[in-house]
Amino acid sequence: MSSDPWGRVDEAGTVYVRTPDGEKVVGSWQAGSPEEALAYFERKYDGLVVEISLLERRVKTTDLSAKDASTAIEHLREQVDAHHAVGDLAALRERLDRLTEAVDKRREERRARKAQQSEEARRAKEEVVAEAEQLADSDQWRVAGERLRALVETWKGLPRLDRKSDDELWHRFSHARSAFSKRRKAHFAQLDAQREEARQRKEKLVSEAESLSGSREWGPTAAKYRDLMQEWKAAGRAQREHEEDLWSRFRGAQDVFFQARSEVFAERDAEQRENLTRKEELAAEAEKLLPVSDLKSARSAFRALNERWDAVGHVPRDSKARIEGRMHAVERAIQDAEDSEWRRSNPEARARAAGLTGQLQDAVDKLREQAEKARASGNDARAAKLEQELAGRQALLDQAQKGLEEFGG
Repeated sequence: MSSDPWGRVDEAGTVYVRTPDGEKVVGSWQAGSPEEALAYFERKYDGLVVEISLLERRVKTTDLSAKDASTAIEHLREQVDAHHAVGDLAALRERLDRLTEAVDKRREERRARKAQQSEEARRAKEEVVAEAEQLADSDQWRVAGERLRALVETWKGLPRLDRKSDDELWHRFSHARSAFSKRRKAHFAQLDAQREEARQRKEKLVSEAESLSGSREWGPTAAKYRDLMQEWKAAGRAQREHEEDLWSRFRGAQDVFFQARSEVFAERDAEQRENLTRKEELAAEAEKLLPVSDLKSARSAFRALNERWDAVGHVPRDSKARIEGRMHAVERAIQDAEDSEWRRSNPEARARAAGLTGQLQDAVDKLREQAEKARASGNDARAAKLEQELAGRQALLDQAQKGLEEFGG
């Protein structure tokens, strides 16, 4: 019989291994000596040690899954429990127990990490959904549309949740995008309808503008074009492909009219400037009649000049008041001369002027006397009032005396 600290071989060739629970049969050995039997089963033990060591290193240094690690541990545990090796099997069981604890710990860590990642993914997806639902009410069509497309890419990059949660969040996300898309389509459909309405309205305005382009009623037609321009602005914009063409036709029709008007006005302005030159010459000729020395001759000459004046025609508006003022001044001077002549040749008028002058002289003398008396008596207030009245009557007297002088004395 042969033995070592962990096993023995009896006379019948049966191999035993020593364990805390007593000896366990390892197997039967008939092919050689007991020493060879022990050596063979010790090598099997060493093989288990190597396999356990390798598994320990894989668990410690690689990302071996807990499931695969547990399967490998159970496989090794079955071999150890089968007692087909000679050695410290209890130590191997302890190592497998510790390895099981390590794998369980890793499993819990991974489960916790996965739960944390899942929670982070949930929060991220909820934030995506919340933002999408907020954007669903936005009228910033381009900006909101681009942001929603970016959120789709963000969603694709996030881990999946449990099917129910993922489906519920995706449904909300999809509904928000659909709501925004529906509102945007409705908005642009309405905008297209408005632009089509604007196009039809502007087509009519263009037709009207083109029908007016040949008009020669300058004032009314220019006013009508101003009204058409206001209607154009109020009509809104048509589709881009129509707007520029319509505006070109509308503006072109106006240009035809205003160009024709400008040419006519230019010709008229040249004629009016020429008329102004002729009227300035007539005004200068009329001004030579002043001062009036021979009323009859001046009146006859002015009448002839006025007939030539009326035949000349219009002058530029900004010069009309000035040039006509010169002729009116000559006309007033001749009229004043006629009035003076009439007064000098009218005895009744002279008598009335003399009578008025005498009355005013009496009144002035009386007021002067009253004022002097008031001043002498110390009544300065009454004296001041009388002197003020005296100054007014004196002015009237001076004017009356001047008129009387015009009658020749």
